[in-house]
Amino acid sequence: MHISEIILSPLLALIVGVFFLGLSRKIMARIHWRYGPPITQPVIDIIRMFSQKSVSHGNLFNFGIIFSIAGSIAVVLFIPFGRIHPLSNSGGLLVILYIMLLAPLGIALSSGEAANPNSSIGISRKLLLTLGYEFSLLLILLALMTHYRTISITEIVALQQKGSWSLFRLPLVLPGIAYILILPAILGVRPFEISKAPQEISSGPMVEYGGTYLALAKIEHAFAIVIGISLFVNLFLGGANNLAFFFLKVLLVFILGIFINAVFPRLRTEQAIKYLFGIPAFLAFLGLVITVLI
Repeated sequence: MHISEIILSPLLALIVGVFFLGLSRKIMARIHWRYGPPITQPVIDIIRMFSQKSVSHGNLFNFGIIFSIAGSIAVVLFIPFGRIHPLSNSGGLLVILYIMLLAPLGIALSSGEAANPNSSIGISRKLLLTLGYEFSLLLILLALMTHYRTISITEIVALQQKGSWSLFRLPLVLPGIAYILILPAILGVRPFEISKAPQEISSGPMVEYGGTYLALAKIEHAFAIVIGISLFVNLFLGGANNLAFFFLKVLLVFILGIFINAVFPRLRTEQAIKYLFGIPAFLAFLGLVITVLI
């Protein structure tokens, strides 16, 4: 482990995540027959927000958003980006699963301090959504750990590179499909944009954020995008031996997610939870059972 990798890994995740935020708006605009903003618009927005006046609602309001970003950075350090993997040998997949809960928890703590009804509704939806996809994600990770007989994400990547990708291995096809089905929920995009729902609850947890807080929330969302897709690429698409090829895979998966975001309408909360505990959970569980039996 090198200090340079500890600094470089979150920096790369942030740059790629912010780039994806701009790219998604541009592609969505083209799909809707619009020109759209420039790809650099998220960078402009974040710089502008940091320069604006910010209003705090208390210490927990300040701490929550920092706690959320810190949790996302911690997860990034455990995920290999090609050959850059600062802490991936220091913990297993279950550690990543636990730390992934810190980001939504931090947002919940921060937004809850604002005591806005729209924030409270958004928080409850976000936590329900997290519970929905975390259950399937746990089953998926158990299937992977059982098949490869390791909890190390770097060992799983190495074993795939010696053979075939997990997505095309017979015991792991079903967990791979389940991950694809829950990926929009992990990213928080349509049809699972229920926690923000701008037309319904005024962006939910973000309703009281402004200035620096809103900029930090966008940065956390950028990290979340990279984390969700990078996990899928490492676990089911064999990762990569170099940084460029790894982020090319991440980009292709992200573009697929943009088309899903553009086509599908937002689900209601009960529809989203019913879906997450339905087909994805069933496929993940069935994949785990088959993996254990084989």
